[in-house]
Amino acid sequence: MAFDEAALETLGLAPIWVRRGERTATTTPTATAETSSGGDRGATVPATTVAGPAVAARQATKPVPPVEPTVRAQTDSIENETAFDDFHPSGADVSPPAASVETTSAVSARSSNTDASEPGVAALDWEALEARVAACQLCRLCERRTKTVFGVGDREADWMLIGEGPGENEDKQGEPFVGQAGKLLDSMLHALELARGRNVYIANVVKCRPPGNRNPEPDEVARCEPYLQRQVELVKPKLIVALGRVAAQNLLKTDASISSLRGRVHRYQDVPVIVTYHPAYLLRSLTDKAKAWVDLCLAQDTYRRALAEQAER
Repeated sequence: MAFDEAALETLGLAPIWVRRGERTATTTPTATAETSSGGDRGATVPATTVAGPAVAARQATKPVPPVEPTVRAQTDSIENETAFDDFHPSGADVSPPAASVETTSAVSARSSNTDASEPGVAALDWEALEARVAACQLCRLCERRTKTVFGVGDREADWMLIGEGPGENEDKQGEPFVGQAGKLLDSMLHALELARGRNVYIANVVKCRPPGNRNPEPDEVARCEPYLQRQVELVKPKLIVALGRVAAQNLLKTDASISSLRGRVHRYQDVPVIVTYHPAYLLRSLTDKAKAWVDLCLAQDTYRRALAEQAER
């Protein structure tokens, strides 16, 4: 769009109006400023002369405000957002307010205070243990949970089933293994003439849902492990069935594959452990259901031997 030069003169805009492409010709090359950190490192900022020598002189002598604090603040903000994204790789959940996102040091301090001010988990009974889990804030998983998933079933059961962690449905209902995976697990128990809540107790390695159903991190497992250890001590099962690779690796302190862990009897707190596939995996890989049945048969044989050994004592 063309502009009338006479109109610009009349309005008093001609001295400060710069046509496209003419700014380079009116730039004073000696007045520059550099950013000291972050941003466009080493870039120069021209001081343009658009209203005569007097304005140019003022611009050249005017002190340039420091930019480092602003750049640093912006960088810190970006780093926090990146850490939060790393921490939530799925990106499916709604991000909580910034005030609820804590630094690692803040979480560690809070955890230390909790550990120091409360009695040890190993001394808790069922009611106190469940209350401790419900109020737990020892790791980052507490920030997004809807409900903690403590465990369900017969608290004097011979069989204990342990999975990796709650999923979306479990987080909403506060009970492990619900939904389609839970229905398949109930069918597996029925094949062994067992049932949820009848001589069976079900728990998870971690009690809060990892965001996006990702695998729990080692530090999250470590924070939750005393709860699981105490549950095993209270139930006193004769057999543990580890459901899935993540549960098996964390219980047995190994990075071995599930294929190498299957078919053998392991031990956790001196209780026999049988490893099999997670029900959610079996829903996606129907051909491995036959392998899971072999694992369950091994579990039943191991349980019978444990009963026989107990009877001989």
